[in-house]
Amino acid sequence: MSLKNTVWLTLLTEAVEKSSKQAVADELGVSRTTISLVMNDKYPASTDKIEALVMALYSRVDCPHLSEQITITQCKRHHSESAPTSSPRAMRLWRACQACPNNGEKSGAKYE
Repeated sequence: MSLKNTVWLTLLTEAVEKSSKQAVADELGVSRTTISLVMNDKYPASTDKIEALVMALYSRVDCPHLSEQITITQCKRHHSESAPTSSPRAMRLWRACQACPNNGEKSGAKYE
């Protein structure tokens, strides 16, 4: 199965172009060889794990409350954590996240 023209591979390639294969491998917690094999469509195993890591680290969603793009990991953290009680600003963000269409725990969300 060819990996060409997939969103996650494009994100991976852009990350490597901005830094290096070794830096991206370190960020993802995989070997430089893995990154090289994946990018050259020669990785012998399933790329599902790599895809999930790349999407979590490099994919972005538009946060309507913050009016900026944030990573999916940041988005998940904002809506999944317990309600903050020490900061009114944090509470406003948390409440907005509970009803947000980007919330992965809501039906029709943009990610799972």
